[in-house]
Amino acid sequence: MRIVLVGPPGAGKGTQAAFLAKNLSIPHISTGDLFRANISQGTELGKQAKAFMDAGNLVPDEVTIGMAKDRMAQPDAENGFLLDGFPRNVSQAEALDVALKADDVKLDAVLDLEVPEDEVVKRIAGRRICRKDSSHVFHVTYSRPKQEGVCDVCGGELYQREDDSEDTVRKRLEVYHTQTEPIIDYYRTQGLVVTISALGKVDEVTKRAMDALKGDK
Repeated sequence: MRIVLVGPPGAGKGTQAAFLAKNLSIPHISTGDLFRANISQGTELGKQAKAFMDAGNLVPDEVTIGMAKDRMAQPDAENGFLLDGFPRNVSQAEALDVALKADDVKLDAVLDLEVPEDEVVKRIAGRRICRKDSSHVFHVTYSRPKQEGVCDVCGGELYQREDDSEDTVRKRLEVYHTQTEPIIDYYRTQGLVVTISALGKVDEVTKRAMDALKGDK
């Protein structure tokens, strides 16, 4: 299957993408991984991306699209892939359609993870990270530490990252609504959108997604 995964910040896209890709035996292709791989390998696209990033500028669509096309052309993606974080806007979605059509393939589904805005804010703004080890993550509601402000694992101080503040989360949501959400309507006209609730436990959401994808096709 060839799937695009969309949803607002805090919808759990990265977590669900990993589980779904494993269940469907297809590679999980995320924008973040594309950038890191191309920059670390010193590819021409990676050099271009790094130059823009170092200058504090957004990486142009054509560079991101080029990275995605190269990755989708790899042997492990021959029978399908799951795109996470790409396309990010309608122009990228249109470019993806052109690229797939050139290879005589098409998307099977666009999985839309639906989460109420207040829940998104609650999920992200409630995160607390350990200063000693950022892999130790807690939550003021869903995964509270035994002692407030102290990491259960190493005793480090727990803090809220600046980009996890409520104001920042709401700004990120505005960007999502303005730039990314329109691709849902774009793909809906093609009959590709499958919307599921991303509320509940991780395995419940994964099962919901798998059932929806199977039922859709």
